[in-house]
Amino acid sequence: MLTTVRFAYASAARLLVVKLVASLSISASAAALATADFDLSSIDYGETLTVKWRGKPIFVRKRTAAEIEEVRAVPMSSLRDPETDEDRVLTDEWVVVLAICPHLGCVPVSNSGEYNGWFCPCHGSHYDISGRIRKGPAPLNLEVPPYKFMDEENTQLLIG
Repeated sequence: MLTTVRFAYASAARLLVVKLVASLSISASAAALATADFDLSSIDYGETLTVKWRGKPIFVRKRTAAEIEEVRAVPMSSLRDPETDEDRVLTDEWVVVLAICPHLGCVPVSNSGEYNGWFCPCHGSHYDISGRIRKGPAPLNLEVPPYKFMDEENTQLLIG
């Protein structure tokens, strides 16, 4: 009799654990929101596209050769959050950053500020064309989300 009761309790506990684990798994609709793809073929050099990923704005900019040269000439010692441009991009011409200022969460303005990158109007943070903090109260660079290009021409972007 005691063995039967233990078996019943063990079976009930197992069922509870299985149901709990199953309820924690991500649904198919939630998994679909984890990534987003975008066609960049219509973007010209020097233009910034703002897209949404997981409900957050993302800046995608196609940089000119002059912009790339300028941003790569910046000495690391002059940066508050030192990070090379090469470490922030997968390909020279495209920069992809989360469009949320790490200071207090405002959305910066594209093609603005003293470094022609992004300017946060809330408290005056200036970012260069690589999304690195150059001036103002923000402590960190604009975040780079996980992304990759899905084609050889780098016109099909997958974020997430």
